[in-house]
Amino acid sequence: MVKSRLITQTAFSLWAHLHWNLFSRIQLKADCNTGGLRPLFLTLQQWFLRSSLQQTRMCCSKPVSLHSNKGSRVDTFKTQIATGPKFRDFVKESSNKKTRAITNDLICNDKHAYLPEDSEIGNSRTVCFETYGCQMNVNDTEIAWSILQKKGYQRTSDVAEADVVLLVTCSIREKAEQTIWNRLRQLTAIKKKRSKTRAPMKIGVLGCMAERLKTELLEREKLVDVLAGPDAYRDLPRLLSVAGGGQQASNVLLSLEETYADVMPVHRSLHRHGAFVSIMRGCDNMCSYCVVPFTRGRERSRPVASVLEEVRVLSEQGVKEVTLLGQNVNSYRDTSERLFCGPEPSQLSRGFRTVYRARPGGLRFADLLDRVSLVDPEMRIRFTSPHPKDFPDEVLQLIAERDNVCKQIHLPAQSAGGERQEARVSLSSDFIAGFCGETEEDHLETLSLIREVRYNVGFLFAYSMRNKTHAFHRLQDDVPAELKQRRLEELIGVFREEAAKVNAALVGSTQLVLVEGESKRSDQDLYGRNDGNVKVIFPRREGSGHNTDMPTDADAAPINPGDYVLVKITSANSQSLRGHALCHTSLRDRAILLSDHCYDGRLASPSQCQA
Repeated sequence: MVKSRLITQTAFSLWAHLHWNLFSRIQLKADCNTGGLRPLFLTLQQWFLRSSLQQTRMCCSKPVSLHSNKGSRVDTFKTQIATGPKFRDFVKESSNKKTRAITNDLICNDKHAYLPEDSEIGNSRTVCFETYGCQMNVNDTEIAWSILQKKGYQRTSDVAEADVVLLVTCSIREKAEQTIWNRLRQLTAIKKKRSKTRAPMKIGVLGCMAERLKTELLEREKLVDVLAGPDAYRDLPRLLSVAGGGQQASNVLLSLEETYADVMPVHRSLHRHGAFVSIMRGCDNMCSYCVVPFTRGRERSRPVASVLEEVRVLSEQGVKEVTLLGQNVNSYRDTSERLFCGPEPSQLSRGFRTVYRARPGGLRFADLLDRVSLVDPEMRIRFTSPHPKDFPDEVLQLIAERDNVCKQIHLPAQSAGGERQEARVSLSSDFIAGFCGETEEDHLETLSLIREVRYNVGFLFAYSMRNKTHAFHRLQDDVPAELKQRRLEELIGVFREEAAKVNAALVGSTQLVLVEGESKRSDQDLYGRNDGNVKVIFPRREGSGHNTDMPTDADAAPINPGDYVLVKITSANSQSLRGHALCHTSLRDRAILLSDHCYDGRLASPSQCQA
């Protein structure tokens, strides 16, 4: 009888895995008029998640074979399965709670019958986060910490003192993943040396690498206790509770709806001057080299109201700069507020095409940027990353019109081709060296593009093949590693050469700088970033008698992180600008100050006064 039940449950789990995508589509199509279909689906979904996740964590710690001759091993497995939740239990539970509101986060908010009621409470257990990769991972860390903090966890930056170490990971390049593998081995060694008088350290991997390499992390290397994909952070308290019982726990299911819109991230910026605000998750672009659609799922946008509320809270906390985040911010579309009047704006920029159909209606990125910029006129607004195919003229108009929308655009070129761009904004981009089939002529075109455009900031990497991508299935990684490295070094060299020229042109100008903190190289210097996101370094205290044609108050009033100051630029290199502080200012006043001192003859020409 037990054997029959085991086979039935195992068969159903396999069936559920195969039909999960179908269930997801049913859920999206179901609405309040479908009667019992949606409650039944959610009941099935809830049961599948709990039972399959529990079976997975029970099986991951030790490989189990149903055909083993070792009776005790099979009996143990039967006992574990038998004590797990049954489908009929969840059907019964659902029928007894018909009046309970069914929401999208039912699975996470519902009680887990197979865990003690207080098992998800942190009870002051300490957690240490280590964040790798892009700004989105910084924001993911803040979301995950917000969820754990509400459950009673404490945070520490000292691994030696942590009960739980969570790595928020990146999978965009092979080098990024190798860094995580090395760190996991270091943490495992620390874990083994921990005193037996203390509770064992638990190690978790969050984010893209958890999604992409779940099998290797859990079964082959066995270096982690917890895995949580980018859409599973709400489930972290339960996963940590399961891990606390000595089992591995994993939830890497991607969602078609999760945006964490109701979770207020806990921002831990050192000086509280800047913050990242996620406006969307996932990506639909399916670029041939990129693994993001497979590690973060399909594109979905956070409601405008949720974004505005977070920005308001940050403004009240004194934050002076917000960066709006998304894999492709320009394709943002909030369909919770549909627009039914007026013509539908153009879906794509001129000269671009796409393989997928854009969704109609809703508020677009220009609408969001407009509203965000009005929350606090003294708060700088940046955004990253846009895609050229979706870049509407309305966004360019906002950049030109609003003093607090930074005059900086990040446009991913990736490689090769393009005409000279002239703009009174700072330009940044990404470049990949050695993509599949790249010829020497292609490489030379990329070098030519960098020389023509003269980017202020660049992110340059050698290509590394990612599985699941179009390139993995259809192309060959045929550029040798040594050739990739040589081309990358040439790209970096040309980029630095041109960036040095761009920055040198700013010598003599006056730059508006948001102060971020103390310089890493000298405690006598402060640093911040100008409107174009270029680092500006200047002395903490100015000596008397420095030459300037503008009135200064830098000696009289201390300069602190979060202050806006005007800085006269005296030297530059490819990475940064140097100068001396002239006076405190604000976004509202800087236009008046610069106007007064650029056109009254005290500076050589209007072009010298670039802020």
